[in-house]
Amino acid sequence: MTARTRPGRVRVAAVQAAYVLMDQEACLARAVQLLGQAAAEGARLVVFPEAFIPGSPIWIDTRPIWDGDEQWYAMLVDQSVVVPGPVTDALGAAARAAETYLVLGVNEREPHGTTIYNTTLYFAPDGAMLGKHRKLVPTGSERTVWGMGDGSTLPVVDTPFGRLSGLTCWENVMPLARFYLYSQGVDIWAAPTLAQGDGWIASMRHIAREGRCYVIGVNPCVRRDQVPMDFPGRDALWPDGDGDAWVEPGNSVIVDPNGDLLAGPARHEEVILTADVELDAVRAMRRLFDPVGHYQRPDVFRLLVDTRPRPVVTLGAITPAEGVGFEPTRQEWAPA
Repeated sequence: MTARTRPGRVRVAAVQAAYVLMDQEACLARAVQLLGQAAAEGARLVVFPEAFIPGSPIWIDTRPIWDGDEQWYAMLVDQSVVVPGPVTDALGAAARAAETYLVLGVNEREPHGTTIYNTTLYFAPDGAMLGKHRKLVPTGSERTVWGMGDGSTLPVVDTPFGRLSGLTCWENVMPLARFYLYSQGVDIWAAPTLAQGDGWIASMRHIAREGRCYVIGVNPCVRRDQVPMDFPGRDALWPDGDGDAWVEPGNSVIVDPNGDLLAGPARHEEVILTADVELDAVRAMRRLFDPVGHYQRPDVFRLLVDTRPRPVVTLGAITPAEGVGFEPTRQEWAPA
């Protein structure tokens, strides 16, 4: 009898780094450089922070809403990423050169649009873009700059070392969104975020333990002196004086399927966290608790998920299923 083939260990990386505020080209160059650095450290899956290209619209939390932000928002539109496009081509080429899976957050817009989406992109080691996820619900002041995604952008990616997916920032606190992804068999959970503090670390540990999966939570880490001196209206970004030296203090972690920290939390430093993960560890932990298997009661609880895209305009004839008075098509989860 031959021994079965066991999934081997693989190194994953969380890149906690500074973006160059509202500079798409500079942020892309940083991403390519840091991806190569993480790959040189042995990582075969590399996760970057939320909105890394071209950085977070920080004015939404430093000034009153819609108070003098016209120029900044116009910059955000100009520097946001069209998917697919030149930026995704460059990221795919970088993933191919590094021979890694890549997960990275961007500000996305449609080719002729001005609404911005908080989007996470997934790339394969051959350079192919495997999917994108648009944040379903922007949080608080984020709703003044980011639109809402729909159920069509909840990708789950097959890799040799497990199924990969995740949610963005406070989406991770949405129980039904988590449950849907658990039902897709996610083994490695990417959580690009801007969230700070110990409460966020507790959420990352809870998801790992609840989903019996590895969790990679990744934040940017930006000091005020890293905001370019020629950034328009730079002094107006902080109307209350000097304040904290950190725009984004970091908060990155890598967590195992029991909720134990493998790396981090990292704060107040740019750093690449790494850890080795193994699919067998996920499988072993699910013998105790499988949230969508032996520890689920589909006779009591059910979840309906609408995964249809919601375009603003649909060209062509309306089919009966799309007409008024017809029941919409939904995907229903049930055990095999």
